[in-house]
Amino acid sequence: MASASFLKSSYVLKSEWTKGQSLRQLPSSPSVSLVRSRPTTFTVRATTSYADELIKTAKTVASPGRGILAMDESNATCGKRLASIGLENTEANRQAYRTLLVSVPGLGQYISGAILFEETLYQSTVEGKKMVDVLVEQNIVPGIKVDKGLVPLAGSNNESWCQGLDGLASRTAAYYQQGARFAKWRTVVSIPNGPSALAVKEAAWGLARYAAICQESGLAPIVEPEILLDGEHGIERTFEVALKVWSEVFYYLAENNVLFEGILLKPSMVTPGAECKDRATPEQVADYTLKLLQRRIPPAVPGIMFLSGGQSEVEATLNLNAMNQSPNPWHVSFSYARALQNTCLKTWGGRPENVKAAQEALLIRAKANSLAQLGKYTGEGESEEAKKGMFVKGYVY
Repeated sequence: MASASFLKSSYVLKSEWTKGQSLRQLPSSPSVSLVRSRPTTFTVRATTSYADELIKTAKTVASPGRGILAMDESNATCGKRLASIGLENTEANRQAYRTLLVSVPGLGQYISGAILFEETLYQSTVEGKKMVDVLVEQNIVPGIKVDKGLVPLAGSNNESWCQGLDGLASRTAAYYQQGARFAKWRTVVSIPNGPSALAVKEAAWGLARYAAICQESGLAPIVEPEILLDGEHGIERTFEVALKVWSEVFYYLAENNVLFEGILLKPSMVTPGAECKDRATPEQVADYTLKLLQRRIPPAVPGIMFLSGGQSEVEATLNLNAMNQSPNPWHVSFSYARALQNTCLKTWGGRPENVKAAQEALLIRAKANSLAQLGKYTGEGESEEAKKGMFVKGYVY
């Protein structure tokens, strides 16, 4: 008669696999048969040669009191920003505005990384100095947007998927040579449109493939499945969807052998839909968002760099501050675009004589969010402009 240990090692019940991970036994029955199993072998990918550098980059970006300036708007989106202050969308005007942003004196005290659009990565300031070099001199790590934008997802409920995997390996290798050390890929999930299981899985798989490719090229990937603010849903529904999305994302990150210590996350905060009548306090946003992170995000991940997603400058800062009132396993910080730039852009207005005042406006917002990262922001002395919401329905980045 076979021993119990032999049975345990050599036989398995006919079973059903769930997602390739867990073994779910069929109901016990006299007719259940034993079958001989083959030894299971797993091939573990060797760690990327950039592992140490990836970890160092992620930790540098996730350094105390600092966060990310997202200035990776496409040329078309940058044109919309310029049009709001009466400027034409020309390379010279984009260069002038981006020069203003990267050359703010003392910016590196509050900003650890800057996400650039491809044009900016290869661009020089109006004074003729490479923008990448200007950032590095301020101890700001240059990053690069690598996705190619959103397109309709066939077979879904009017949802989108993010393109850009074709040729990504060669592009990221070139970006590394140009001085970029981290990357960003933005995909979106829409609650009013479902979200469908197809859209969530496509978003998660695309992010995982992008992350693996970036790490092979030496770029620490920012993983960003943005759950859009569009909709009338309450905060509970946002929380429910976010749990599902991040579950899928980390499943596929693991399947693609992504080094968790060498990534950064850029999630949405858990808030009600922008058109929901029941608004949430910063404390409620913090409670739901931290509960999401605790249930889904491994502590191996160095930094959680929140997007603002159309919140007002002050609202985004207050919510971040509320999340830092007690210690977290990760660096909880910011990766803001409009919530850092809005007042700065309007102060500048395209006039050379306003550059200094506009840079001071950006520095004020950067410092406010630095304090929020440390849990020390009070909200005192904020302008009315900084309190205005910036939500745009169906926003395209």
